[in-house]
Amino acid sequence: QVQLVESGGGLVQAGDSLRLSCAASGRTWSILTMGWFRQAPGKEREFVAAISWSDDSWSDDSTNYADSVKGRFAISRDNAKNTVYLQMNSLKPEDTAAYYCAAQLVRGEVWQFYEYDYWGQGTQVTVSS
Repeated sequence: QVQLVESGGGLVQAGDSLRLSCAASGRTWSILTMGWFRQAPGKEREFVAAISWSDDSWSDDSTNYADSVKGRFAISRDNAKNTVYLQMNSLKPEDTAAYYCAAQLVRGEVWQFYEYDYWGQGTQVTVSS
């Protein structure tokens, strides 16, 4: 089992920055990919970013981003803390949503929500104009 807890959301103005955190516990050694998704009221769940572990310590981790956040958001991880981060810069009102982190234990398409096995409870990000 894997447990995920998000934090770092809040209310900010357009142009501000936030850093979301997702702390993982349990069978963290089984995680292949960590992803961030978001969902606004009345809209479907949307892929934001993902980071996949490399197979060796000399290779860089693989990252993926939705077109809507490329150049503004950055995903990273801290293995010592079993935590994945989502740095969000130049926030726009369109970024307002509940943000969820998810863990993939079986390799799959990282941009599809149904390919993930565990989910956090979500953290709200609200961006005012």
